[in-house]
Amino acid sequence: MSLKAFHIFFIAMSVVITLGFAMWVFMGGARETTTGLSVMAALSGIVGVGLIGYGVYFIRRSRHIIV
Repeated sequence: MSLKAFHIFFIAMSVVITLGFAMWVFMGGARETTTGLSVMAALSGIVGVGLIGYGVYFIRRSRHIIV
């Protein structure tokens, strides 16, 4: 597996984990949803969306640079 492929895989798994955690909290998976947990879930969702943007940027940028 090339470094580029590993990086894309790592970004994709990070997106799944961060958005999955946010969805789990907001859909009621946690027994007690405290304010701190809600804040962490919201930040996790924001980071997940940012990772999607970074993944698109990386794929576009690395198309010609990394073989």
